[in-house]
Amino acid sequence: MSIHPQVIEKEGKKEFVVLPYEEFLAMKENLENYEDLKDLREAKNSEGDAPTTPLSEIRTDLLAE
Repeated sequence: MSIHPQVIEKEGKKEFVVLPYEEFLAMKENLENYEDLKDLREAKNSEGDAPTTPLSEIRTDLLAE
């Protein structure tokens, strides 16, 4: 992803950055996806050695009902 920032200076110091709206939306979505991935990884790590059930077994059980 490439961005096209415009830097605004105040008294000779860089103070603000303005982005095109579409680039802002893309960055926001990427950050949200990163947060979701981070939360998923934390949840998986916290489960550690919790017992699991294979999807194939769940399917079999559901179809048997």
